[in-house]
Amino acid sequence: MSLKKTVNEFKILLRSIPATVVTLFAVSVICMNLLANKTLLQLDWIALDGGILISWLSFMCMDIITKHFGPKASTLVSIHAVMINLLTCLIFYIVSIIPSNANDYSAYDSIFGGTWFILLGSTVAFLASAVVNGLLNHLVGQMFKRKPDGKAAFMTRAYVSTFIAQFLDNFIFSVIVFYFFAPIFWDGFSWTILQCATCALTGAVAELIMEAIFSPIGYKISKKWKRENIGKEYFDYIGKEALK
Repeated sequence: MSLKKTVNEFKILLRSIPATVVTLFAVSVICMNLLANKTLLQLDWIALDGGILISWLSFMCMDIITKHFGPKASTLVSIHAVMINLLTCLIFYIVSIIPSNANDYSAYDSIFGGTWFILLGSTVAFLASAVVNGLLNHLVGQMFKRKPDGKAAFMTRAYVSTFIAQFLDNFIFSVIVFYFFAPIFWDGFSWTILQCATCALTGAVAELIMEAIFSPIGYKISKKWKRENIGKEYFDYIGKEALK
């Protein structure tokens, strides 16, 4: 598909997905980036940051979009959320470097100014995990020939895709930040590949638990969308394109 057709499809997709879900998705990605600045738990075998409290929302939104619109739609909306996050980070950075004599804003500047290689790691990791999550969710869903729209099908595809995608997200982020860049910029502090994998695995388990708690909400939304025929314009468009 040409770039022009993809852009056209994306415009129709954004009109078709209820604005609340798109908004919550973008906000959750921005919040993950900010909340990740605080480590909530750090042991030899697990490390959890504040992002775990909101990451479930990002993956639930992806699961809902994938279930109703397909994996390509989920990937397009994920790219959209990442671009909004990058723009937000740029604005935060500009504000952080503007001097002020009104007060001591060093803590504020440190948090909102961010660290470039952490942003790089989180962006690459999220995009990779978003693509994997959408494809896995879709593939697992195809295994349910009977009752593909049932609760068991939705939960299975959400749990499998979320666990694997979250592991990939955590692992890529850890390798980029703690294996490659941390030794250079953080006075020799670093993780081994084994530590990256172990923390990615335990973090994925913790994030899967959060997903399990909130996924019933996603299932109800998915059922509501199908009942109300959400996205008719988008499905009509891709149907016409497929016939060309």
